[in-house]
Formats: sequence, structure tokens, C-alpha cells
Amino acid sequence: MITLIPTRIPEVLLLEPETFGDARGFFLESYNQRALREVTGMELSFVQDNHSRSGHNVLRGLHYQIKQAQGKLVRVVCGKVFDVAVDLRKSSKTLGQWVGVELSEQNNRQLWIPPGFAHGFMVLSEEADFLYKTTDYYAPEYERCVRWNDPDIGIDWPIKSSPHLSGKDAAGSLFSDAELFP
Repeated sequence: MITLIPTRIPEVLLLEPETFGDARGFFLESYNQRALREVTGMELSFVQDNHSRSGHNVLRGLHYQIKQAQGKLVRVVCGKVFDVAVDLRKSSKTLGQWVGVELSEQNNRQLWIPPGFAHGFMVLSEEADFLYKTTDYYAPEYERCVRWNDPDIGIDWPIKSSPHLSGKDAAGSLFSDAELFP
């Protein structure tokens, strides 16, 4: 069973799988296509699984692919992150708005980020293992990046010091210059 927790952008969904635990540990279904369809009404097909490990204060994103747009089902299996989705759909009432949630090994929550959104996360624990399923393949020629601290978006990152960024992420475009989805 999956519990659906709405976010302020209706298409971005926070999902909480049922966890069974005792003194030995726990068990959960991290993905069940039928259960996901029943709770969301969406028929999703995932083609790629990705796994990243990052240290404390690493910030990755805000990434998206302008063609071969990827929907992402993301979760943390070790550690804790602040995960963000930003609406980049020109035709959307929520264009430029963002949703941020904490994903951790303790809460087992997952975030569905539909195609048309930029995605990023910041590691809050000493390190974090971040897993995500995608609905289309990685296509570096279509990859784009919006600056994580763009003032027009105004993400309220839980930052205590300057985050660790890749060169690509530090050089992300401003929202006002970003290629948007129709």
C-alpha cells in the first residue's frame, strides 16, 4: 500500500510506501507498478534506474532534459536530502514554482517529479545514497541546468554554508534565460 501526500503543485506527488518493521529490521515495496497506478491513476513505464552517492552539503541540480524529458521517481536509501522540483512548463499555472521535501532512510518517502520539471537535491546528512527511476533515457545533448539559487525561483534551501557544486551546476542558467517546456 502507498499513501499519497499532495504537494502544492498537484502533479508533483509525495508517496509513502507502507513499511513493516520489527526488532530484526524492516521490509517495504520500493516499487509496485500496480499499487502506484491505483493511487495515482498514472500508467508509468520506467526505462532506467540511477544511483548516486554524495557527501554532506553537496547540492546537485537543478537538472532537466529539454527533449526526451524524464519523469523521475526518487528516493533516499541511506542518509537524508532536501529534494526539489521546479515547474518549467510554459503553459502551467505553476510555472517557476517549486516543491521541496525531505527524503530520508527514516521516512522512506518517494517523490514523483513529472516530465517538464527541473530537479535537484541537497544532502543534509554526512552522506546520502539517492536512487531514481526515469521514464526516458539520459540524453546529455538535451540536458539543461537552471541555477540552484536563482532569485526568480527563490528556493528556500536549508543551507548553513556554501554548498558543494559541480562546475556545470555552478554555471547553470538563470530561470529567465532557461529553455522551457511547452
